[in-house]
Amino acid sequence: MRHDKAAMVIELARALAGSAEGLTLDEMARAMGVGRRTAERMRDAVLALFPQTEEMSDPPTKRWRIRGGLSAFEQAPTAVEMVELARAAQSLRASGEPARAAALEALERKVRAAMRSTTLNRMAPDLEALVRAETIAVQAGPRPSADEAMLAEIRGALLAQRPLGFVYSRPGAEPRRRSVTPCGVMFGRANYLVAADRDSGRVQTFRLDRMSGVEAGEGMAVPPADFDLGVFASQSFGIYQDQVEDVVLRISPEGAAEARAWRWHPTQTVEDQADGAVIVRFRASGMRELAWHLFSWGDQAAIVAPDRLKAVMAAELAAATRALDAAGA
Repeated sequence: MRHDKAAMVIELARALAGSAEGLTLDEMARAMGVGRRTAERMRDAVLALFPQTEEMSDPPTKRWRIRGGLSAFEQAPTAVEMVELARAAQSLRASGEPARAAALEALERKVRAAMRSTTLNRMAPDLEALVRAETIAVQAGPRPSADEAMLAEIRGALLAQRPLGFVYSRPGAEPRRRSVTPCGVMFGRANYLVAADRDSGRVQTFRLDRMSGVEAGEGMAVPPADFDLGVFASQSFGIYQDQVEDVVLRISPEGAAEARAWRWHPTQTVEDQADGAVIVRFRASGMRELAWHLFSWGDQAAIVAPDRLKAVMAAELAAATRALDAAGA
């Protein structure tokens, strides 16, 4: 068996050991990026190498899993994997997320503690070289805020399906006590709780840095049955949720190459034009955040639709002009 095939068999074994309910053949094929026939051959190789693999009936199909996990030898991480874990923690800490960084740093310590000393010694030179050769480029922007105690309270309420109470403070408004059904958390340039109003059921977002006195309440608070956090997050260009619009942008030939490589939105399509420009289309809400982003494209981006985005962009330009004039007065 070639080394690449052997590596894929080990990866499949790790997937089977990491799944509590086991994987079907179709799920194995998707996880490994192969066809069903190849997945069958890989499963047979796993059965031969790991006799502890269990076959479970799950009509109309079957599932397989490796109970008890794999040995430390079979699970030893690579130098690149360890560096990426450390770098992810460093990136979170640099962006103002000490609580999330601490969780990854604790995981790194646990992984190192579980490794054999010979493996650590062999890996040390590569780790040192990669650490020296790579760093995090810190970009300007808001520093998201979510302390460890607040995240722990939110996650506890989510897992227990209990209501969440907190005081929410908006600029220019009186602080208000809220009680909501927590649905999830979105991490980004700012961190948000996604929650449903307990009376109307309307799902909305709350910035974590504007929340205080966060505590789980009594009773049950179950998110709407049809709510999907991934779908909810993908509706907006950024974080803000408002009316969903069909967005059409024309990027000039000078910016076309960058636009083709840019991830605008999960629903995006990019169409080449005869003059070298591209038309970018997607469906999203959050026109203000999109307008802010379009500032960075200068005269290379033109708004074709919708009219609301044009109006928001004009308003933002006017506000910037007034601030510039006031500074020069």
